[in-house]
Amino acid sequence: MAEREIVKKYQNGDLTVVWKPQLCIHAKICVKTLPEVYDPNEKPWIKAENASIETLKSQIAKCPSGALTYEMKGESNANTTSFETKVQVMANGPLLVHGDLEVTGVDSTSEKKTRTTAFCRCGASKNKPYCDGTHNSIQFKG
Repeated sequence: MAEREIVKKYQNGDLTVVWKPQLCIHAKICVKTLPEVYDPNEKPWIKAENASIETLKSQIAKCPSGALTYEMKGESNANTTSFETKVQVMANGPLLVHGDLEVTGVDSTSEKKTRTTAFCRCGASKNKPYCDGTHNSIQFKG
């Protein structure tokens, strides 16, 4: 039986911040960019009402894993946009592949990915081939 995907939503007027914790690589770009919105020590940890819609959209676009997206009333989801494919190696972290791609696993199952996909480089992820942020706790250097 497949594991059910967890999706959390946080409202700010017509904008809904969508967080998928299983995709999060804990790069902390959200926390560093908007600490008044993202505070992992608080419940709820996202307070979307603490920033403007444009500020939230701008920050969400910087999320390297695609764990943060948004839904806007009257707009189609921002995730459906096709991106040019590029690869970025994160210092002491994952390999980020930006763009639309199809990932085929060792069991021959395939999965379509859009926007940004974070692949494990440390070898310790429990969600291979994807990064789960374990590189932080094992102090991976690379």
